[in-house]
Amino acid sequence: MPSMSVVKALQDLEDPAAHQQDKPAAYQKLLDQIINSNDDPLSLSDNFKVFIDSVLSDNLGIVAARPLLGAAVESIKTIPDLNTKIHAGTTALGSLESRVVSFEEQDAQLREMLADAYTLQEEYIEAAKVLQGIQLESSQRRVPDDHKVAVWIRICRLYLEEDDTMMAESYLNRAKNLRHKVTNPELTLGFQLSEARILDARRKFLEASQAYHSFSFSAILDEGERMRALSSAIICAVLAGAGPQRSRALAKLYKDERSPQVVEYGILEKVFLDRLISQDEVSRFSESLAPHQLAQTADGSTVLAKAVVEHNLLSVSKLYNNIGVTELANLLGLDATRAEGYAARMLEQDRIMGSIDQIDGMILFEGVEPSSERGGLSRRKDLAGTELRKWDSRVQGVAEEVERVASMIQLQHPVSEVVLLNRISTKPCIDHRVRTHGTLIGFSAFVLINVEECCQHRNHRDDAPIH
Repeated sequence: MPSMSVVKALQDLEDPAAHQQDKPAAYQKLLDQIINSNDDPLSLSDNFKVFIDSVLSDNLGIVAARPLLGAAVESIKTIPDLNTKIHAGTTALGSLESRVVSFEEQDAQLREMLADAYTLQEEYIEAAKVLQGIQLESSQRRVPDDHKVAVWIRICRLYLEEDDTMMAESYLNRAKNLRHKVTNPELTLGFQLSEARILDARRKFLEASQAYHSFSFSAILDEGERMRALSSAIICAVLAGAGPQRSRALAKLYKDERSPQVVEYGILEKVFLDRLISQDEVSRFSESLAPHQLAQTADGSTVLAKAVVEHNLLSVSKLYNNIGVTELANLLGLDATRAEGYAARMLEQDRIMGSIDQIDGMILFEGVEPSSERGGLSRRKDLAGTELRKWDSRVQGVAEEVERVASMIQLQHPVSEVVLLNRISTKPCIDHRVRTHGTLIGFSAFVLINVEECCQHRNHRDDAPIH
């Protein structure tokens, strides 16, 4: 209940006989008395409510009421107790609700004050909801673009504190439309950090790592903030799926001269150098991860466990030309079925190159480094070209062997050129020749095919001279 002295003073001010010109000063004096009183928190909130209700009544005009409402908001900000401040601000918002169109500026100030109080109490969702009520697109007042972006980024970050990425992203998208108009560098940094955190929360770790790394170079931030951003970049890079894109991100982080100063440098070095990661190292690394980075995936494993398995599989592909499925499962700490499933998925996505021989239970790795700059179709064309070149080389080898054998046969069993030409002229398939890398093997192949007949022809005519 409001105090009787406040109620009595307001009744005197609302009296039609009171002088209109003296009312603003009298209201200001009463407001000072309310804020300086020793009333209990509940009475203090009620005193503010009846005061604001009286200011919004018809006994004062809008021009006189606006500064008084602004002063009331500033007085509520000075209340030391957070619960009392929130209660007083909430009741004041309720009184303003019906006439918010005429008092948008005061409504916005009150909501920002309430958001500050809720944030101090770590009630981030309530703070975000209060800020959502601010009228940023209005014909009654002009709101600068920087202020709009500041409110939207603040709402975005409040939702991120509660891991509500859907709502956070919706307000970040609003800020994105005005990003090119922002002149405050701190707002640009806030946007970059919010974008990185959303990518991180959505488990787009590679993009999040790049965003955190870019953020860590900002000269506006202090050294501690930059190093925390670098640590986040390393963590996201380690959690990203193994492949050529992650390898490039790891190389960039590994070459950063600041990286040895962070705790995560040890695992960064192992991942970058394609060394196998042990379970003890994974356990130590997991202590620095956020809850969403330890969430379970669809197959029941955590994000970290999946990233480590894929990394170890990539390391194995560079250590061995081939490996049995059972041996691979032992190295990865999985059963054979899951190990083969991981290998098949990474082969299908072109993150490692090779094939699986399910009959022999072997995984064969190609010595070709996968590249993400070209698509999977281009890589398959390259592999097809490689196989064709191998086949071509084998054919050339066979042709050369045929030539060598034909020469040896001619040395052992000399046959006159006239006899050979006569024999060739009787064969209908003499034009079936194979040309490989400029080697004509038609004649040599014919010699192999007909050498026996030529030898027999000579044996039957031993008495005849050979020309």
